Amino acid sequence: MSDLGPVSPGHAADAAWLRRWRLRPDGDPQTTASSTLLPVRTWEGQPAMLKLSQTEEEARGGALLVALDGSGAARVLRHDGNAVLLERATGARNLVALVREGHDDEATRILCAAGRTLHAATAQVQDADPPPPLVDLRTWFRQLFAHADDLGPVHRRGADIARSLLDDPRDEVVLHGDLHHGNVLDFGERGWLMIDPKGLIGERGFDFANLLCNPSHDRALEPGRLERQLAVVVEASGVDRDRMTDWLVAWCALSSTWFSLDDDPAHAASAAAIGEQAAALR
Repeated sequence: MSDLGPVSPGHAADAAWLRRWRLRPDGDPQTTASSTLLPVRTWEGQPAMLKLSQTEEEARGGALLVALDGSGAARVLRHDGNAVLLERATGARNLVALVREGHDDEATRILCAAGRTLHAATAQVQDADPPPPLVDLRTWFRQLFAHADDLGPVHRRGADIARSLLDDPRDEVVLHGDLHHGNVLDFGERGWLMIDPKGLIGERGFDFANLLCNPSHDRALEPGRLERQLAVVVEASGVDRDRMTDWLVAWCALSSTWFSLDDDPAHAASAAAIGEQAAALR
């Protein structure tokens, strides 16, 4: 038994980290193929989240959070290898709920502000010692390029647009890579902060495409919704409208490809449908 009290069987695999960092379990763990998340409290009683990464992608995101040092993102309290102890979001607000309550525009502006805060920290991230590993967008799109011809015209068009964008990059910054309503949380006095970055680098317009497909594909496909939120993103981000539309078409093709490769035809089809709507707005 540690000086923090007994560790329940559900937390046994994480007991070494709990003892090492003197943490007390404060909720049920969440385990996925890529990581384990365990709500904890520090010895001083501060709410925190222990994240143990199981993949290179998750570890890369943790390294980016370390470099950001709380700038627009959850602050890293401790880290060692693939283990990261983060401040925990304890605010009552929720962007998905905000959309459901009829405040879609407000949620989109909050997400855009979060993205811009991260992008503004690019120099800080690149000057970190050591700098975190970041993946370029051409690498990120590799599965779309490899499978577009096999999947259909939507994917082929998306791949062609992605290549054109990548051949003429603008405003290259550090990117979150998965900016959506579930990855920007209410941290109380610290405001809305990002979690779970993918750790990419490339044109900033890319980061705003995914949020237009969220908080769900059904919501994104509601009549008139995509056009309205695209206008909000353009105004809030400062990205050129045509350029933003192209990034959305490219992103939807990539997202649909991933769903297809994961044997999820329903989401592959709905992601492609959002891309079709986006192309019609060009």
